[in-house]
Amino acid sequence: MDESGAPTPAAEPQSVETKIKDLNPQSKRVDVLAKCVDVGESREIPGKFGSTRRVAEATISDETASVILSLWDDQIGTLAKDDVIEIKNGYVSLVRGHMRLNVGKYGTLSKGSKTIDATTADPNMSDKEYEQERRSFGGGGGRPRGGDSRGGYGGRRDHGSRDRGMGFGGGDDRPKYMNKGRRRF
Repeated sequence: MDESGAPTPAAEPQSVETKIKDLNPQSKRVDVLAKCVDVGESREIPGKFGSTRRVAEATISDETASVILSLWDDQIGTLAKDDVIEIKNGYVSLVRGHMRLNVGKYGTLSKGSKTIDATTADPNMSDKEYEQERRSFGGGGGRPRGGDSRGGYGGRRDHGSRDRGMGFGGGDDRPKYMNKGRRRF
């Protein structure tokens, strides 16, 4: 509470200055000061919603270690070899089990005002392979699971709601014809 007795708004956690050797797959809201060692060519990959996106990978390093930085779309071309960069509010993701540092829409990538004299390429934090959790979205798959002859395409959890004419799992007061075309889970 402040002096007037009003509750103070909950502050969002601030980003934390982090050395590259201290990054791990769960790292979020990290600030990194590093030097660009190498920038790869950009390539196009399919996006989630049918569009294509461009991505390039840059190796960055500080005095403790190095890591691969993913550069997306507009970030490509903003970074050159030997540039000192500051990443604010970055996060780590796993790509095929290997760490990648990302800037994302809530972070910033800018040229650093400080200088870095000594950098090291060893260890490269992106070389280590981590166990990656499998994402399951229910249904899908395409191959039979446990003797299921339907081919693994299941996905409806409440089979009875369709027969009773109830929309999303029961309780809808709308007539059946209004539910036409709606996904029922």
